[in-house]
Amino acid sequence: MQLPVHSATLPRHALLSGAMTVDPLSTVFVVDDDISVREALQALIELSGSRVRAFDSAEAFLASEPASGPSCLVLDVGLPDLNGLDLQERIASDRAEMPIIFITGFGDIPTTVRAMKAGAAEFLTKPFDDEVLLAAISAALERSGAALGERAALQKLQDRYEALSRREREVMGLVVAGLLNKQVGGELGISEITVKAHRGRVMEKMMARSFAELVKMSERLGLTSTARR
Repeated sequence: MQLPVHSATLPRHALLSGAMTVDPLSTVFVVDDDISVREALQALIELSGSRVRAFDSAEAFLASEPASGPSCLVLDVGLPDLNGLDLQERIASDRAEMPIIFITGFGDIPTTVRAMKAGAAEFLTKPFDDEVLLAAISAALERSGAALGERAALQKLQDRYEALSRREREVMGLVVAGLLNKQVGGELGISEITVKAHRGRVMEKMMARSFAELVKMSERLGLTSTARR
């Protein structure tokens, strides 16, 4: 299998002319059992500015450490033993923030459909242009960075919620469900003044600038529907 346009045939400025916006912490994983393709891909991607970790099998990739920053996987479908589609299924949960770009020399509709339904970022059939691959990698890394940012933000929100006292969580749940302070007090058997005090601490600890923002935080944490029930 041969890449149509090898990086060695293109001038350096052609590969670096805005094809990719690179995060210095990003990593592109390449898994292909064909050494000529693997080395060509690694050279091309490194020349564009990304860090590359290349493997000749799915097993070798699975044995490696996950990236600490944004990442994507350029994955050959037709790997021996554990193929690309099976690897996609294997890592669906523990590396969910790593988009997969499939490459294959023998693409067919059922394979493409299965890969895309399982969440593949792109499915490229060899031969493909270097710029097409670089654009797909750039988009995948951006998507990975956004997913990691969202996960980190959600974790901070979860940490704030866990820092609330049991009573503060109860007040928060009833307030975002739409109950007035007096109604919350009736539900919990406490005074309205005490409810207001708990509510103020909830707003402060959750770092919510408004009640509407507190409701959105509750929704992100999956608490609103539970509170309403």
